[in-house]
Amino acid sequence: MITVMLDEPSFQYDVHSLIKAFYPQEDITFPATEDQTETSGFLIETGADGGRPENEPCRIVCRYVEDKKTVSERESCLNPSDSDEAAEERLRIKNELKRTLYRLLEEITGRSLPWGTLTGIRPVKIPMKMLQEGHDEREIRTCMQENYFTSDEKIRLATDIAKRERNILQGLHTTDGFSLYIGIPFCPTTCMYCSFTSYPIGKYRELTDAYLAALDAELGLISETFAGKVLDSIYIGGGTPTTLESSQMETLRRMLETYFDLRTVREFTMEAGRPDSITVEKLATMRAIGIDRMSVNPQTMHDETLKVIGRRHSVQQTVEAFHMAREAGFTNINMDIILGLPGEDEAMLQGTLDQIESLSPDALTVHSMAIKRAAAMQDFLKEHKELESKNTPEMMDLCGTYAERMGMHPYYLYRQKNMTGNFENVGYAADGKYGLYNILIMEEVQHIAAAGAGTISKILFQDGRIERCDTIKDVDLYLRSLDSVIEKKRAFFSRLP
Repeated sequence: MITVMLDEPSFQYDVHSLIKAFYPQEDITFPATEDQTETSGFLIETGADGGRPENEPCRIVCRYVEDKKTVSERESCLNPSDSDEAAEERLRIKNELKRTLYRLLEEITGRSLPWGTLTGIRPVKIPMKMLQEGHDEREIRTCMQENYFTSDEKIRLATDIAKRERNILQGLHTTDGFSLYIGIPFCPTTCMYCSFTSYPIGKYRELTDAYLAALDAELGLISETFAGKVLDSIYIGGGTPTTLESSQMETLRRMLETYFDLRTVREFTMEAGRPDSITVEKLATMRAIGIDRMSVNPQTMHDETLKVIGRRHSVQQTVEAFHMAREAGFTNINMDIILGLPGEDEAMLQGTLDQIESLSPDALTVHSMAIKRAAAMQDFLKEHKELESKNTPEMMDLCGTYAERMGMHPYYLYRQKNMTGNFENVGYAADGKYGLYNILIMEEVQHIAAAGAGTISKILFQDGRIERCDTIKDVDLYLRSLDSVIEKKRAFFSRLP
């Protein structure tokens, strides 16, 4: 157990994420400030003389106590303010706190983190912003090294991706365009690591037609609200959208053709995800709908691991589903794998990559396992300590090597809390096979209109603000509350610039 004494609650997320990166298996608590007690231990203070620097609003002190693993930050005395100057000052204080805390934990543990103090989801935004401002790669490297202690390898990766993303996004309609996300929250089974909105199709099959009717109402509202704006991309995700029957996919196609001009769509993706949900008939329907990019996601090519994580399909089914997709005419197929699945090591990863290379997909998305509280994986790993969730720099490098051998380049990246090894998720793809929507959701440069349970819509404003509107996750409650869902979104979309 690690206890953190923190007298500035708004910094709690960043402090928690940073400590968790060093101590992934530890529980971290934040007791009330008045509970903290004076203790001796490792002490770091800002300021050359260890005291309060002249004209500075706060002093940051981090204490480490060997027996309690206690880290405390005191005297953060800047109150929240709406002014730009105050916001900038709070950001400066937060970053100084994280740097100080990082140096402390680095000395205690004897190790460094590949991303340094960066705890956010979108680290590529830093080099992207600097490139847009005219900075060169040397300036980006200096900034990320000095401010965030990021490793040279990750700086190169983030900068390379930022440059590639800029080229891919050329010609995108920003202020006068939007992308559409449709959530299908059903799966054959729920994977042990999953914390997304997902419900087993066997139990919810009788609700799928009602769910499609609800989507029809939402898509009608989006069509009305975004009239006059260009639809650049469509992404049907989940869950596993291919749990729908072919006839239901046809129903979805008719909705899209009724409400939107599909001639402007640059990319139309559907997550086929689970091989046990893919059939020849469904693939033909997907092609008829106009889908030009899809996924067949093995996560691993080891049957024993698939059983452990609750995926009721075999490696052979993955291979067969991939070949069916090729035969159906799909020329842009992505495959997902996860590093850090229970009991898997570098040798097993290499076996997975060998089989994927033999299939020759067009894109490979590499996920680092993120052990979420909402997923069953956390309890499973505590009960089965012999099955470690392992990810190493060598495993990440191995994925990059195989991707390069398959003619792919890294094109998008994001991070999550509690990722094994404190690494990242990276999408690799061959030239012309990049997932446009994946970039858009990370870089947040376009409005996202989302329909379905558990989805999030985004509106971008000219001053840089981003407003979000989330939708009820529970399918039953979503269907019962559809009128209020529609009214909430109508009010939200009315603010569209």
